[in-house]
Amino acid sequence: MSSENTAAPQAHKPNASGGALDRYFKITERGSSISAEIRGGLAAFFAMSYIVVLNPLVIGTGADSAGNTLGVPQVAAVTALVAGVMTILMGVIAKQPFAMAAGLGVNALLASTIATTPGLTWADIMGLVIIAGLIMTVLVLTGFRTAVFEAVPESLKTAIVAGIGFFIAFIGLVDSGIIRRMPDAAGTTVPVSFGVGGHLLGWPTLVFIFGLFLTIALFIRNVRGAILIGVVASTALSIILEAVFHIGSGKGNPTGWSLNVPALNNFSFSAPDFSLIGSARFGAFGAIGVLGASLLVFAILLSVFFDAMGVSVGLATEAGTIDKDGKVENINEVLLVDAVGSVVGGGASGSANQIFVESATGIGEGARTGLANIVTGVLFLVAIIASPLVTIVPFEAVAPALVVVGFLMVRQAVHIDWQDWGLGIPAFMTIISCRCRTRSLTVLVQGSSPTPSSVWFRVAGARCTGSCTWCPQCSSSTSAWVLSTVSRTSVD
Repeated sequence: MSSENTAAPQAHKPNASGGALDRYFKITERGSSISAEIRGGLAAFFAMSYIVVLNPLVIGTGADSAGNTLGVPQVAAVTALVAGVMTILMGVIAKQPFAMAAGLGVNALLASTIATTPGLTWADIMGLVIIAGLIMTVLVLTGFRTAVFEAVPESLKTAIVAGIGFFIAFIGLVDSGIIRRMPDAAGTTVPVSFGVGGHLLGWPTLVFIFGLFLTIALFIRNVRGAILIGVVASTALSIILEAVFHIGSGKGNPTGWSLNVPALNNFSFSAPDFSLIGSARFGAFGAIGVLGASLLVFAILLSVFFDAMGVSVGLATEAGTIDKDGKVENINEVLLVDAVGSVVGGGASGSANQIFVESATGIGEGARTGLANIVTGVLFLVAIIASPLVTIVPFEAVAPALVVVGFLMVRQAVHIDWQDWGLGIPAFMTIISCRCRTRSLTVLVQGSSPTPSSVWFRVAGARCTGSCTWCPQCSSSTSAWVLSTVSRTSVD
């Protein structure tokens, strides 16, 4: 797979500094610089800082079977804490610019499905998350998870990159309000609509359009810091518009801000509440039985198992940290830290922490090493007590960066062999499954599994490459082929 660097405009490759920091993180070797890493870390933080606000709203307000909630302030504190710690660990251990935070897919699963299980409390549920993380850690240490990762052929890995690109761009368009979910009462099979009633309305939409055109213009002119400049300028415009027009929240107001209201009077410092740390319990097996608890652990494990694999391929391709054989550098360390993120996240009752796809924004700004993660992680730790860092930047100011980075990643699709139907059709299904089905990247990687269509094209005479995992005769790992098929069938 091509490791062509399609991300941010870069200055001339820096000269080797020979410093310990440079040697440890391979800053010069990867064509980066300390200033680029700092910019990338800042951009990544602003792109994903919304999780400190959103995660508490997802799992902090939902009640368990006993009617108890975790609490918004408590979840916000542990969300920022664990995101900061795990992001720094990813940078130091794996040396990759892959930031981590509470996964949106798994926290929705916990709040909307598992929490409604009779007899389970939030403490029991977080205990299940810890067990799933421990199992995944063992799978990494035994080499099983890496083997499954490497069994995916290069064309499908490239398709994952392009699919993630569409995924990121779609998130940006939804967060900005350009694309909106259609109300169920509309009685239509079309799940989304354009703007408000087919029209682009409201000042927040203007902020998005301004940020998008500004970021594109800066990229075209090869301005370093294009993404960060776009986010900062859009945030400044948002603050001015909110102060003048008092736009307010989008709740009940379709032309309002989608989540964060960029008001300066929101600035405050508060002592964090870490009372949730260590509150997880392993009482689920006694409450609902061994079989029931085991099935829930499997559901959580399946939700987090594949996500890091798909995201890391896409991010590493953009960062240029894939070797000539198409393998992500330090992939064992990446998967290990990702697995530990579930253990730590469950132990803090903040949900499993995973690699965030919004890390691509930092990579688009120039991040190439784990040093950027240090910057992002420190900002998350600061956000524990300084709420303005995460509440003053609206979605509409960050969304343009996601759309631009999505475009950069989609360009990788030119490296797919579309003339080979046996690889082209599964690659195509991989891309559209990411775009159309879910915000969870698990489905995206499952799209890389053997599909009935790929087998049919094989029977019909599609050309075999000699290394395809969709064909049991040619697969370098038949067991991985069977596992992928079973896992896909189980989820579907």
